[in-house]
Amino acid sequence: MNFYPRNRRWSDQFLPEIKSIIGTHIIRAAPDPLDHFQATDLVMLDAKDMRIAARVRRHGYAERYPHQFTIRAKVPSGVETELSKIVNGNGDWLFYGHARPDGQSLNSWQLIDLRAFRAALIRHGSNGTFIRMGDKQNPDGTCFKWFDVRSFPQSPPLVLASSQ
Repeated sequence: MNFYPRNRRWSDQFLPEIKSIIGTHIIRAAPDPLDHFQATDLVMLDAKDMRIAARVRRHGYAERYPHQFTIRAKVPSGVETELSKIVNGNGDWLFYGHARPDGQSLNSWQLIDLRAFRAALIRHGSNGTFIRMGDKQNPDGTCFKWFDVRSFPQSPPLVLASSQ
């Protein structure tokens, strides 16, 4: 059974809130010279064509796995998954959120730098650096890879911002 349409409708309801949150991290107050001489109060980070993945978990996972984020690694149909796309260089940031009990708004979230994620994966195991990660399979055959944010190197930072 294909749950994608139902799951997509559920997760898409959070897009306005996600856009509002991300906006606060890509728009900054303009430096004084721009304000004084160019009628510019706000500037956007130099992020032309920035690609942001978004994943929202249902309520309860944040409490059970407070330091983890998951990325879909395998689906029964065999189509390319988010993990493969990210590892292959796609995506700049990952918005990873958790729904409130009502399922209508976000409870907590993290903004993850996928470039730092890929860099850490490349270095995993070298120089004694190990990322805590594992696999989780759902009853429908979908598999996820989980990662513990605490195990990632401090530099470059993995988590750009969070609700905590």
